[in-house]
Amino acid sequence: MKNTISLLLILSLIMISCGKEDETTDSEGIYKQRMREFVINISQYSKTLKPDFNVIPQNGLELISDNGNESGQPHIAYLNAIDANGQEDLFFGYNADDQITLYQDNTYLRTFLDMSKKVGNVILVIDYCFTPEKVLTSYNQNTNAGYISFAANKRELNTIPTFPTPIPMENANVITKMSEVKNFLYLLNLSSYNSKIDFINAVTATNYDLLVTDLFFNDGSSFTTDEINQLRNKANGGKRLVISYMSIGEAEDYRYYWKSTWSTLPPEWLAAENPNWKGNYKVKYWNREWQNIIYGNDTSYTKRIIDAGFDGVYLDIIDAFEFFEE
Repeated sequence: MKNTISLLLILSLIMISCGKEDETTDSEGIYKQRMREFVINISQYSKTLKPDFNVIPQNGLELISDNGNESGQPHIAYLNAIDANGQEDLFFGYNADDQITLYQDNTYLRTFLDMSKKVGNVILVIDYCFTPEKVLTSYNQNTNAGYISFAANKRELNTIPTFPTPIPMENANVITKMSEVKNFLYLLNLSSYNSKIDFINAVTATNYDLLVTDLFFNDGSSFTTDEINQLRNKANGGKRLVISYMSIGEAEDYRYYWKSTWSTLPPEWLAAENPNWKGNYKVKYWNREWQNIIYGNDTSYTKRIIDAGFDGVYLDIIDAFEFFEE
């Protein structure tokens, strides 16, 4: 009887301990480190299959620092695993579209970006602004800071801006690696295009050095290797890199991996719905089942992106650690 009670007590303590791990105040940065490890593992997996594959996390800049704040040192393992950092709202859009980002917010973000840039990573900035004067200011400020930028005229990322013309740093170079990129286009929502051909024609009429877009078109079909090769063509005869978007901090109910039963019987790693983006759900991204969806096997999201012929992956919702820290 005593042995049974002791065993039950031990099991109870283990269960309490496991529960506390998920409910911790994160005083030691456990959720940041879990995301770092996730990104590093995605990078190692993809670069094993395709050595020149680019891995670009967006936002979540605190991961760059070993202690998660401005006073820290560069987290070398994480920075070595990535090829660039994407950051939204650096100079415009942090509080509202077409509005200047406050100095203190801009300075905070630039501390981390410069830490990454110093070790050789490319910095890609997306500012949300549409007033011509502010668009030009965005490009000038980013250039002066040594960043590559895109002034998105819509938060939905569903249009190719017509201003400025020509695009900043336009060139006819054949771009084969991130360090050669001088400008980029972030075109994620393809709903305004009636067909893949319409989309391909719109992109190939431009001279951007890099395109960030989705693996899938509106009908759910993924882009083929031949279509990716077409998207690489610039109008002036040069070539661009084509990078695929992938959310790793949220599950999206319109993706191929989503199971209809999850609405009533969600897996244990599926968390709350994002109140700002219907159909997007926070995930316990350190969970092995979720990670298997993202990388590590022939049916994973990353493998599909590689098989389609993309030059890299653009990782979104990197800052999911904030949800669990709170």
